[in-house]
Amino acid sequence: MTRLQLLEKVKDRREHIGITIDNLAKLSNLGYRTISRFFSGDDVKLSTVEKITNLLGLDFAGNEVIDIKTLKEKRAEDKALYIVSLVQDTSSLEMQGLENKELRTLINETKEQFLNGIYQKKLWAS
Repeated sequence: MTRLQLLEKVKDRREHIGITIDNLAKLSNLGYRTISRFFSGDDVKLSTVEKITNLLGLDFAGNEVIDIKTLKEKRAEDKALYIVSLVQDTSSLEMQGLENKELRTLINETKEQFLNGIYQKKLWAS
């Protein structure tokens, strides 16, 4: 596979999942300029390519390792867990923490909002 073919696969994947270059940079812990250089076809480190492809659920050759639906569900779960944990930490400080069943319900509802609801456009925001 050529570098150009890999670049096209990565571009297509990025567009399919709806992640911006800015959010891709933040989530992969790479600089915006580094990501921009990659997408413009400039030379970048192999570790940069690996971080980008891993975040997008691709292997180093641009082949799908994680399907888009699973990738989005994982991101929604992680993000929902993070947000709910912030609420839980604050509530615990006030001695009003939620029980495990209530927590799981809240996580699932938040996850659903990231996948299909009002927060859908925020799924890939860092």
